[in-house]
Amino acid sequence: MTGSLTLGVLGGMGPAATLDFLQKLQAYTPAEQDQDHIRVLVDINPKVPDRNAPGSLAGPLLAEMAGALRGAGAEVLAIACNTAHAYAGMIQRASGLPLVDMIETAARAAARGGAMRAGVLGTRGAVKLYREYLAAQAMGLVTLPSERQEAFMQALYRIKAGDTGPEVRREMAGLAKELVAQGAEVVIAGCTEVPLVMGADDLRVEFVEPSELLAKRCVAVCLGMEAVPALPV
Repeated sequence: MTGSLTLGVLGGMGPAATLDFLQKLQAYTPAEQDQDHIRVLVDINPKVPDRNAPGSLAGPLLAEMAGALRGAGAEVLAIACNTAHAYAGMIQRASGLPLVDMIETAARAAARGGAMRAGVLGTRGAVKLYREYLAAQAMGLVTLPSERQEAFMQALYRIKAGDTGPEVRREMAGLAKELVAQGAEVVIAGCTEVPLVMGADDLRVEFVEPSELLAKRCVAVCLGMEAVPALPV
């Protein structure tokens, strides 16, 4: 397959989630031979400052990474981290490249089935982003109470440390069910680590997996089946 765009991926936040995204990207590419796959340039950089820390300096480094990906030949970008989308504008301005926005993609998917309230399993930064994007889809947001949000963060860092065992799986599924009990009609995996420990079978409502949707959309954009997103004005 010739004429496809080269995708640049800002990753490493965390590494396991980035590898999961890349696996999905490969799986959703319609290919009969090696040459049918899209070219992907990936910066797996676990040295990006914690996006959840107050006053994080992640933005400038992500912008630098994006510029380097452009220099290497990337023509469109993806970020394999929900919270890092807070710096989407900076990343696009610095690189001059369009971004396939994971938050936007997931919010649209959540609204597609007619749900009016979405629960988000994500960091506070990711939840803030989803609040804005879901509002644009005329949807309300369901969040965990403060103490349960802290429990989510503890589970998240356990996953980042490599723990994907039964206990953390039960904890994550339980948190998702709490969102449903509060009225969520759909649950969004608002951190790319969440799908590493749970899936659609864990819930009785729709489970939206942004990294999977991002992979599908990146393939569509790079293969010309969907228009390249516009750069911010």
